[in-house]
Amino acid sequence: MSRFGWVMLGLIVVGVGGFLSMLSFGSGDVVVPEAQAPASGGVTGGAAALIMPIADYSVTSLRHDWGDPREGGERQHRGIDLMAPGGTPVVAALPGTVEKLFDSARGGHTLYIRSLDRRWSLYYAHLKSYAPGLAEGQRVAQGQVVGYVGDTGNAGAGNTHLHFGISWMRAGDAWYQGEPVDPYPLLAGKTASS
Repeated sequence: MSRFGWVMLGLIVVGVGGFLSMLSFGSGDVVVPEAQAPASGGVTGGAAALIMPIADYSVTSLRHDWGDPREGGERQHRGIDLMAPGGTPVVAALPGTVEKLFDSARGGHTLYIRSLDRRWSLYYAHLKSYAPGLAEGQRVAQGQVVGYVGDTGNAGAGNTHLHFGISWMRAGDAWYQGEPVDPYPLLAGKTASS
């Protein structure tokens, strides 16, 4: 093959490789590129601006249980569990809009908040109750109480904790869609007020 032929073949291989890298095959862990994860000083509601979702929660109490097997290995844990006494206030980790209040067999009393920039969805599960007056479509400020730690759904009686999940959302994604992102590194090193 001539030198020109090898150059063309190389360009084709690079082009095909670039195209394939943009495709998604399955629901693996998502690593959001820095360019798509806005810094806290720039865009309001960016993941870097996340605060601890439980009032007065110590970062040393965080456990990294993302990806742990659930239901006998049938699925993986797509969030982290923050253990806390029942009734502990749960706060909006980002400013945003209450997108869905939902009761489910697994999550019990759940809450979805979409960030102001609409790129992130925060998921709160096993709540004892919602904050009084909380409603779908309502704007919430970062740090505003939105509910209380509980053991509803499949948490198990007395196993009071908050299941906290975060998803990176594409334009047009509904509240139940998006790509789950590990919240642990986004919360590690934070304090309840940072």
